[in-house]
Amino acid sequence: MAATKPGKAQLLAAFFDDGNHTALFADGPVSAAYGSVGGQSVYAVFQDGRPLGVEDIEKNIRVLKMAAEVGAPVVTFYDSTGACLESGLALLNANSRLMAQIARVSGVVPQLAVVVGTCAGSAAVHAAAADVCIMAKDAELFLNAPFTSEDSLSFAGTAEFAARAGVAAIVADDAVKAAAETARVVALLPANNLAGPAVFDYAAPAKALDLNNYDPAKAAAALADEDSAVELYAGYGKAVYTALATVGGAAVGIVATAKRAINHHCTAKAARFIRMCDAYSIPVLTIVNTDGFVRSEGDDLAGGIRQAARMAGVYAEATTAKVAVLAGEAVGPIYTVFAASADWRIAVEGCTIAPLAPETAVSVLYKEEIFAADNLEQATKAKADAYKAEVCSAAAAVANGSADSAVAPAGVRAAVVQALDMLASKRAVGLAKKHGNITL
Repeated sequence: MAATKPGKAQLLAAFFDDGNHTALFADGPVSAAYGSVGGQSVYAVFQDGRPLGVEDIEKNIRVLKMAAEVGAPVVTFYDSTGACLESGLALLNANSRLMAQIARVSGVVPQLAVVVGTCAGSAAVHAAAADVCIMAKDAELFLNAPFTSEDSLSFAGTAEFAARAGVAAIVADDAVKAAAETARVVALLPANNLAGPAVFDYAAPAKALDLNNYDPAKAAAALADEDSAVELYAGYGKAVYTALATVGGAAVGIVATAKRAINHHCTAKAARFIRMCDAYSIPVLTIVNTDGFVRSEGDDLAGGIRQAARMAGVYAEATTAKVAVLAGEAVGPIYTVFAASADWRIAVEGCTIAPLAPETAVSVLYKEEIFAADNLEQATKAKADAYKAEVCSAAAAVANGSADSAVAPAGVRAAVVQALDMLASKRAVGLAKKHGNITL
């Protein structure tokens, strides 16, 4: 831990607009404040590093209740050396009430955790349960105190570890920058689940979509408004890019695949992000161009198929506006998981949309003809190229209903803006049920 840490005044000044806020409780191990972030009202709960007692936890519960009633986000700054042992077993009941309130408010108003010091035990569970968890680089987050052994990871409990585990969505260089990054994220989120998406002034991106040098972050930047994207979970599931951004001035969530194989971490990351967007009716823009799911028995054993099913289910169940850009390879289960349930699917000229890889398909469809050729490799490639053009092209996808429009790469941004505008008033009501039961 750093020897000198910024105090509450400095952190809240970096978080609230112009640093202006109103204190809600007398100072103690836990205090609270109310102010404006990005023009909308926000509550902040602040831990000052001391042990927490029952009365401190009750303050947090009260703020969550107030926030839910008025429809405002809650941001909790975590930094505590643990529980005040004098409170005894009453601490267990207080922490249980706090967890119940976090769960009750989840999906009603955005909850953000900002870990600026030590966050351990039950507090780590609370922080991980937030919609977004942001950490300072020198902060700590763990359930059990990290220990040293021959097979232990030397960076366990660190912000880097939390990012690689998919817990920390953003790691900032220090606590002040963590507070500022949190303000950026809060500004992109609606005040509550009944409020509309945040709207901003915007500038069009400087570069168009480049499929010849495809990169998920660059593809997202080519469709989003200039400098509007805030990437989340960069350290986890790296073959999928997730970010909050704006398109045409309105907030969106962007999911973009990398042009390589996707593992179970990637689908888990995408599902978590889409679920958050859906909870607050943030439109989801999905950019699909990938080599497929990783071919690995180990990944399947670790949950590859289960997480792919989860991703497909979350995407299908989401009632927010969903736009998919089929920017390259979208073959078989990749199309099913990432694009099939979109409200509007934009096929980019030059993409490949097929139930099976063209090379594999032609090896079955034209087996005898290929084997009769003098050069199997050249014959397979020729048939595959023809199959792509005739069966798997953007135009073919529109013709058979696998896509809704076909556009040139230069026109994708305009097509996305138009699609999001068309779907802006989407209203969807699901069948009556307690909740779905697709695998987690």
